Amino acid sequence: MLTKLERAVDAWGGSNTLIDNWLESRRQLLIHYCQLAGLPPYEGEKGHLPDETRVQQFCNLLVDYMSEGHFEVYDQVSTACEQSGEHAKALAQSLVPKISASTDAALDFNDKYTNGVNDDIMMELDQDLSELGQKMEERFELEDRLLEALFERHSEAS
Repeated sequence: MLTKLERAVDAWGGSNTLIDNWLESRRQLLIHYCQLAGLPPYEGEKGHLPDETRVQQFCNLLVDYMSEGHFEVYDQVSTACEQSGEHAKALAQSLVPKISASTDAALDFNDKYTNGVNDDIMMELDQDLSELGQKMEERFELEDRLLEALFERHSEAS
């Protein structure tokens, strides 16, 4: 996921402050995800549950990222796509609902790990992180397609 993020930053970074900030939010979310999951290069001590504070920090970043997309980025990108023609408009209209579907998984994860976490719930963290990671990867791919539609619009306008 971090490699795909780097490609997104290379492709669209510097073109728009909103997009730059959003991609940086994605970077921070992914770093915290990898740290929490103990993925390279953040392998932690095997067999130990992560600190509840770290889980809550990740949940905060997750909800912030989802909110930023829904309430700031998607509207502006969709509007820009609408201005570029029917194809880009149709693409944006088809992608945003698919992106939104992953929001439920993120909110469910957040609710589970911020409302009275105990050891039994924490024992499910690895599996839940794995499932969330899959949803996040799907979401990032869809978001990148949305950004690609915006980027193509600006490339054609230049």
